[in-house]
Amino acid sequence: MTTILRSLRTWLAPLLMATVLIGGAVAATTSPLLVDTASAQSLTTDDLIDDDFAASTGLGNADLKQSIGNLIRVLLGFLGVIAVCIVLYGGFVWMTAGGSEDKVKKAQQIIVAGAIGLAIILSAWAITTFVISEFFNATSGTLTE
Repeated sequence: MTTILRSLRTWLAPLLMATVLIGGAVAATTSPLLVDTASAQSLTTDDLIDDDFAASTGLGNADLKQSIGNLIRVLLGFLGVIAVCIVLYGGFVWMTAGGSEDKVKKAQQIIVAGAIGLAIILSAWAITTFVISEFFNATSGTLTE
C-alpha cells in the first residue's frame, strides 16, 4: 500500500503540472478565435466613465481630510469599546474569583490595565480631534462636522 502511495506521489505532481500547462496553451491559442467570433466593439472612455460617475457608482463627494478624520474617530471609538470590554472582563474575573487572592489580584491588574488603556485612548481621541479641527481651519477656513 505504501509503495502505491509513493509512486502516486512521484507521478501526481508532474501530471498536474503538465495538465495545467497544456490547458493554458490551449486557452492561449483559442482565445483570439473566440474574440473574433464575438465581434467585440471598440470602447471609448466615454462608454466607461460618464459625466455623472460618482452618482452612478454610489461614491461620495466628501473631502479626503474629512474622510480620514472620520476614519480615525471610528477606529478610536472601536478601541474605546475594546477597552471597556477589558474592564468588564476584569470585573467578571473578580466576581467569579470565589475569594481566591490570586484571582482577585489578577482581576485588579486587568481592571487597572483596561482603565489605563481607556485613558490613553481618550487622550488620543482628544488630541486627534484638536489636530483635525486645527488642520481643517488652517486649510479650508471652515470645519464641517
